[in-house]
Amino acid sequence: MISVSNLSKTYNGVTVLNIENLDIPKGQSFGLVGNNGAGKTTFFSLLLDLIQPTTGHIKNNNILVHESEIWKSFTSSFIDESFLIGYLTPEEYFYFIGELRGQNKADIDTFVAQFEDFFNGEIINKKKYLRDLSKGNQKKAGIVAALIGNPEVIVLDEPFANLDPTTQIRLKKIIKELAETKGVTILISSHDLMHVTEVCERIVVLEKGNVIKDLQTGAATLKELEAHFAG
Repeated sequence: MISVSNLSKTYNGVTVLNIENLDIPKGQSFGLVGNNGAGKTTFFSLLLDLIQPTTGHIKNNNILVHESEIWKSFTSSFIDESFLIGYLTPEEYFYFIGELRGQNKADIDTFVAQFEDFFNGEIINKKKYLRDLSKGNQKKAGIVAALIGNPEVIVLDEPFANLDPTTQIRLKKIIKELAETKGVTILISSHDLMHVTEVCERIVVLEKGNVIKDLQTGAATLKELEAHFAG
């Protein structure tokens, strides 16, 4: 589904990402971990055509990301609150995204109703603009918006940050269901090693822009990751 070839990004002579080859098959739950500055956000930015590669390319379902916009029809993401439209209410934002995805208001109302527990009564019918919500509630709204329209690829950057424990548990359930039941390809970046090992069947570790570990998640993965980052 996602194919990376000779990909690099350089700023002012400093290479911040350098991935020779990386393939992520359809339906895989893929985790990306690394310390600050490892290149995680750079990789996602290249994947979403927010920045241009210095060399190489990324293909999404055989479509060159930096040369075509066709991939946008089946790919969605939530990176941070800059993806939101602050002067809209959550409902207005969901309708807006729904319209882009060919969904009418009734479709969106039905879809959003599935996430009543995830929202925990803090998002819908509160007559608040997105900009006035807490960081955690902004994230909830952004994640659910990314699920609208049955995307085949979903990219989430630090989805567990700023969420309370109950919401984190509910989000893990949502992610597992999307990957395991619906065959959605999900890419997650996270600093939380425990959460990412629980929801991702494969984890890649980036260090100074390079892939240094590529692991199929198993019983020993969390300990292996903890040992790596401990030192």
